[in-house]
Amino acid sequence: MNNSVKDLLLTPVKLGDLQLRNRIVMSPMTRTRATLAHVPTELMVEHYVQRASAGLIITECTMVSGTASAFITDPGIYNDAQLAQWRKVTDAVHAAGGLIAMQIWHPGRATHPYNNDGVESVSSTDRAIRDDGINTLAGKVPQSKPRRLRIDELPGIVAQFRKAAENAKRAGFDAVQIHGAHGYLLDQFLRDSVNDRSDAYGGGIANRARLLFEVIDAAIEVYGAGRVGVRISPLVPYNDVSDSDPAGVVRYVAEQFEKRRGGLFELRHNQHTDPAELELAGIARNILTVPLLLNGGYTRESGEADVASGLADAVVYGKPYIANPDLVERFRLRAPLNDVDFSKLYAGGASGYTDYARLAENSHEHA
Repeated sequence: MNNSVKDLLLTPVKLGDLQLRNRIVMSPMTRTRATLAHVPTELMVEHYVQRASAGLIITECTMVSGTASAFITDPGIYNDAQLAQWRKVTDAVHAAGGLIAMQIWHPGRATHPYNNDGVESVSSTDRAIRDDGINTLAGKVPQSKPRRLRIDELPGIVAQFRKAAENAKRAGFDAVQIHGAHGYLLDQFLRDSVNDRSDAYGGGIANRARLLFEVIDAAIEVYGAGRVGVRISPLVPYNDVSDSDPAGVVRYVAEQFEKRRGGLFELRHNQHTDPAELELAGIARNILTVPLLLNGGYTRESGEADVASGLADAVVYGKPYIANPDLVERFRLRAPLNDVDFSKLYAGGASGYTDYARLAENSHEHA
């Protein structure tokens, strides 16, 4: 075994203005442990600090507005109570030697008025998501038809993201990531299966990406380019989205992000070994000199391989981080991983959230 290759994930790397102690990044993952007022809880502080050995933590998607809740108990970053609790998270992670970025987000049509005090959902379009329904405070209901945003309303959306970035900075976050993936608002503009506009924010990719980059530029004004990231997922169909030219989406967004010298470009795959996904990663890598993060079903071995080949600067891990707060240590020791209890992903409470055993509690695993 060539250990110098096998341990590349454990080597330091500079991502934009951030100096990471390893190349293992914790993926943003919604876990619905905030309060009904969208305030982070003490349990969330514990959850994130448990995982502070990651090179970088990216938080779960965090609401930029009080009418942007998709998951009922999702956290926000639009008022002082939320900011104060997030400050406890960042202080704890920093005290443990970690770095943490906030993912800021608006769901667009991927929510329901029942979750937002009756306020109508908004999108690039007036077409509802086609699926089997959405969970709300009133139970599972059919998807609602969104209201198509007017051009004169879009500066207000950008302002919400700018304020969220300002609040994230006040709360001590080392960076922000703009959520442009998974069929949420910015992705509803970006991908042509949803964006059916004929104005300056519709049509070709430059127009469809306009809102995304207005948001990115606003965040750069707050944080500086080296502390702003973006996440896109051109082949992920979640929330009823697709695109006729995913390679064109990656090419344009990567080119524009490169011009801005952004800090972190995350390409979110369904499965990184899929040939179509590999093609997109190659396109991004050929364009970007700024850091490229890849995400989608990675193991330790496949993450090592993509860092070794130069395809990725760092690898983003999701499910392994749910059940393994000490994932870095497990990778270092080649220790087995805990299995995820999927029944408790969104259940609330500590069970399946902060109670997964660490190696020290399972010493037989690496004896």
